[in-house]
Amino acid sequence: MNGRKILVGVTGGIAAYKTCSLVSLLVQRGAEVRVVLTRNARRFVGPLTFQTLSRNRVITDLFLSAGQWDSQHIVLARWAEALVVAPATASLLGKIAAGISDDVLTCAVLATRAPTLLAPAMNGQMWRHPAVQRNVDTLTAMGYHFVGPAEGRLADGTVDVGRMSEPSDIARALEEMLVSA
Repeated sequence: MNGRKILVGVTGGIAAYKTCSLVSLLVQRGAEVRVVLTRNARRFVGPLTFQTLSRNRVITDLFLSAGQWDSQHIVLARWAEALVVAPATASLLGKIAAGISDDVLTCAVLATRAPTLLAPAMNGQMWRHPAVQRNVDTLTAMGYHFVGPAEGRLADGTVDVGRMSEPSDIARALEEMLVSA
């Protein structure tokens, strides 16, 4: 990962806390990491945490202030050698599959030509829902890569598939994706 430019997208799920470890691990392995947080992700982990771990400014919004437009999502999309979204919620999967870009992360995902790794995390019932599985199939056919979800204890207390893969597994899948790209 030495010198690789990795854009990490974080969506609003309890697994966002694990993404802190992923960012730290990537930085320790020599990657240059930039982080994009959705509005809902900020409800779980704040920008300052990711800024400290990545040593870079965290992007949280398309707009700087009223009347200003920040094209940072395009700059980041071009900058990235790879993009990883962890956790990738059902909502995010559906938006990308449908081509919806209504926040800074979905804009960056749709604007990049870099290989993209998605690390799903959600309730097991949601993961198995036909609409989510259709979106996974669509995204796979479009060339997106997946790691997980794993089976384990979920936020609702059940043991089921839907747990976000461990940061070390995501980092390994990211490395493999970069080698094969």
